[in-house]
Amino acid sequence: MERWSTHREGVRGEGLAAHFLQERGWSILGRNVRAGRKEVDLIVSRDRVVAFVEVKCRSGDGFGHPLEAITRRKRGEIAAVARAWLRDHPCPGSILRFDAIAVHLRPGCPPRIEYVEDAWRLA
Repeated sequence: MERWSTHREGVRGEGLAAHFLQERGWSILGRNVRAGRKEVDLIVSRDRVVAFVEVKCRSGDGFGHPLEAITRRKRGEIAAVARAWLRDHPCPGSILRFDAIAVHLRPGCPPRIEYVEDAWRLA
């Protein structure tokens, strides 16, 4: 798949994921939040929970399940962004966690979203 369509697919997937979370009562605190060259797709909150959410989007099975792309290295990068964000946005008393969303975009089918709460923990 060419770079442009992959990027466009990712942007669409992130928008669908944000809408999915908002429909379920989450507030978006940040989108595409960066710390240096590292990034987390969404930071959301609901009740006492603040979640750092990685979104992975696929239009087919050729590259495996979308969530398989959240490697140990990527989880470490997201944790670094979370620490940097929390320095500027303290959340005392909040439950912090890392969530993941897989967005399946199949031609001719409605998007399918898989939401994994507390998808991983820091080692």
